[in-house]
Amino acid sequence: MPAKLSVNINKWATLRNARGHNNPNLIQTAIDIQTFGGQGITIHPRPDERHIRYQDARDLRSVVHTEFNIEGNPIRSFIDLVLAVKPEQVTLVPDAIDAITSDSGWDCHKHHSFLTEVISEFKKQGIRTSIFLDPDPTMVEAAAKTGADRIELYTEPYATGYLSDRASAIAPFIATAERAVSAGLGVNAGHDLSLDNISYFAHCIPDLLEVSIGHALICESIYFGLDNVVNQYLHRLQHPRI
Repeated sequence: MPAKLSVNINKWATLRNARGHNNPNLIQTAIDIQTFGGQGITIHPRPDERHIRYQDARDLRSVVHTEFNIEGNPIRSFIDLVLAVKPEQVTLVPDAIDAITSDSGWDCHKHHSFLTEVISEFKKQGIRTSIFLDPDPTMVEAAAKTGADRIELYTEPYATGYLSDRASAIAPFIATAERAVSAGLGVNAGHDLSLDNISYFAHCIPDLLEVSIGHALICESIYFGLDNVVNQYLHRLQHPRI
């Protein structure tokens, strides 16, 4: 089965917040993305609510009928939000409170006890859990021991290296994905994936289950239109090629 496309709508919320009104309408955007073929909606609420607000997560729950993925650093307020909303998936990301965007994965050795405790709390409520992870095969076993269901590969290094040497750039991701599958973990991916580099990534990671794409997809939609861009991603995921 081809990897599913989950669209991160954080930047739509950034644009809405810039004028202090409800344009663009975040709820309608989520509805439209699913109508256009998107197979999930991702949000990443941060404590300062500079884009997605905690209330957005609650409001979106009733309209996301595909897969709702909430990602973020599991501070107490985030944990409580996820437990209240009950998305299909929660993705744990170790970003600092003031981070512009996520820039690294978890050290699952150092934070093993913490992650295990948090994941257990989510799984008791039937919420699938994913850990944001650097492309490092040595970290996979520790991730599996936390009780997580999946990992999400942090793909910024791939996107950067793709422009100069895509074979070298993808190599650690292949190794990490293979190790994850052998450990019984599902494999997701996200960060700086785009129409330019998604097909090669999907081709090289055949067990890829889901990609979460926001910033690039929104930028591309400015030029080509949201419906068109969503379907271009779906085509590349369904027919990946070198």
